[in-house]
Amino acid sequence: MRAHGTEGGVAQAVFRRFNALRPLPDEDAAALEHAILEGLLRAGPGEDLITEGDPVDSVRIVLSGWLFRHKTLEDGRRQIVNFILPGETCDAHAYLLSTLDHSITTATPVAYAEIKRARFEQLMAAHHALAEAFMCETLLNNAIQREWIVNLGRRSAFERVAHLFCEIFERLRPVGLIDGNSCSLPVTQTDLADATGLSVVHANRTIQELRASGLIVLKDRTLTIGDLEALKNAAMYSPGYLRLYRAK
Repeated sequence: MRAHGTEGGVAQAVFRRFNALRPLPDEDAAALEHAILEGLLRAGPGEDLITEGDPVDSVRIVLSGWLFRHKTLEDGRRQIVNFILPGETCDAHAYLLSTLDHSITTATPVAYAEIKRARFEQLMAAHHALAEAFMCETLLNNAIQREWIVNLGRRSAFERVAHLFCEIFERLRPVGLIDGNSCSLPVTQTDLADATGLSVVHANRTIQELRASGLIVLKDRTLTIGDLEALKNAAMYSPGYLRLYRAK
């Protein structure tokens, strides 16, 4: 996989993720890299890349940093419906809809590429493996969303938070963003509460329970998992939904 220069290096998370979904020929990788460098943008933490009801005319690919998808009720209560991690796509194929049905906000400083619809469709038509990789990612995001529904609807608070930590760790693994048994977790406890359907107090208490059990250490925006298999067992976590692609 080729990636030239500083910004190309930043895009390595994208290439690693896509290669895990569909191995990209050099020609497809070069075309994607060129499109990324053409549309490179940056945003600070707490910025809305798009808000619910806005029209969508492009595809955004995250090179570095964290974002989250969310919906907000009229009284201000917020539900985070997914985190968007480095190497992932914010809204592949969402341009086929008239407007987006949720908002996307940065949790950290973010570097991302914005590829306009015409350019994206040109890429998909010319590069079959790349088109398959984007479609696999869309299907994978659907699987993640179904798992989040199960998490909110059927798991206990302890299981929910443990499951979320397992998922984040496993999603960061293929893009090379784990360090031994540690990974970055640059979100607030309010964000974690809104992602797990808990109050901030309940989320804080649950994190303390996970700490007391020796399953995790959460310090300086870094998550360290003492025993990944034990955490998976506590969460009833199975990574199968993250591996729904068909290897060639």
